[in-house]
Amino acid sequence: MKSKKIRLIAALCAAVIAAALVCVRVFAPAQVTRINFPTAATTGTLYPLGAAFAKLWNESVPGVQVTAQASGGGVDNLNFLREGEAQVSMAVTSIAWQSQHGTDTFEGKPDAKLRILAGLYYNPNQVVATRASGIESLADIAGKRFAPGAPGSTTVGETELHLTRAGVAYPDGFSAQFVGFNEAIDLMRNRQLDGAWIMAGIPTAAVSEICSTADGRLVPVDDEVIASLQAEYPWYVPFTIPAGTYAGQDEDVQTTAVRMVLMASSDVSDEVAYQLVKTLWENMEKISENFAALKGLQVEDAATGIAEIPLHDGAAKYYREIGVL
Repeated sequence: MKSKKIRLIAALCAAVIAAALVCVRVFAPAQVTRINFPTAATTGTLYPLGAAFAKLWNESVPGVQVTAQASGGGVDNLNFLREGEAQVSMAVTSIAWQSQHGTDTFEGKPDAKLRILAGLYYNPNQVVATRASGIESLADIAGKRFAPGAPGSTTVGETELHLTRAGVAYPDGFSAQFVGFNEAIDLMRNRQLDGAWIMAGIPTAAVSEICSTADGRLVPVDDEVIASLQAEYPWYVPFTIPAGTYAGQDEDVQTTAVRMVLMASSDVSDEVAYQLVKTLWENMEKISENFAALKGLQVEDAATGIAEIPLHDGAAKYYREIGVL
C-alpha cells in the first residue's frame, strides 16, 4: 500500500513538472534580437530611409527589434559597428573600405567583422554655395567660409579629397566651419557661411532648403578632379544631377558619387541577416515610392560596386537562392 502511494505521488509530481515545462515554453517571451541602426543627420536622406527600413523589418521579421537613430554620418556609423554599439548601418563604399582595412580616418583600427548586406544607390557629392559668394568651381572655395561637415561625417573626408585635387589647401586654404546640415543652412541664410559640402541621394532636403531659402546653387566638379580621384580611388564615378532637381537649377550639374551600402557586423546571425535582406528586397519597389534615390534599384546589382568588402553570409545565402551570385 505504501509503495502504491509513493508511486502515485511520484506520478503526480512528474505531471506537475511536465505541465510547468509546457507553461514555460508557451508563456516565456520569445528571444528578441535588438538591432541599433545609426543613420545620419535628420535633414539628409539616410535618416528617413533608415527609419523606413527599420519600420519594415519590425513589422515583417519576427523576433527582431530595430531602432533607427540619427548620427553624425558614415564615419560615426562605422565606428559604432566596430565598437559593437551598432549592428546594422549605412555608409559609402569608400569609407567602408577604409574601416575594413584600418586606413585613413580609421588608421590602426581595422574592422574584421564588417560585412555588406546590400549595395544601394549611388550617393552623390553635392557642393552648394550662395550666389553672392561667387563660388562657381571647387577652386573658388579658397579663402571662403565653407562647411566640410560635422566632425565624424563622411563629407569631411570627401571635402578634403576633392579640394586638394582642385588646388585648395585643406583645411588651411579656406575658413573651415565643421558643422552639420542644419547649422549650415542657418549660417548660409544669415550670410555667415558661403557654402557647404553635402552627400546624400537626390533630391535631399538640406540642398532644397539652401537653394530655396538661402539663394544657393550647386557647384560642379570638373573632369580633371574626377579623373584624379578615379586614378587613386576606383569607387568614384561621375554623376549628373539633372536640371530641375532643385529650385533655380536650370542646367545639369556634374559631380562625383560613391555607392551607398547597407552593412552589418558579422556578429549578426546568418538567419537574421538573411531575413533582413530578403524582406528588404521583396519590398524595395514599395519603399522606393517614397525615396527617389531607390527608384530603379535592381537586386541583380546588390553585390556589385561594394569595393570587395565581404558579403554577410546570410545575405550571400539569399543572393544565391535567387541566382544573383
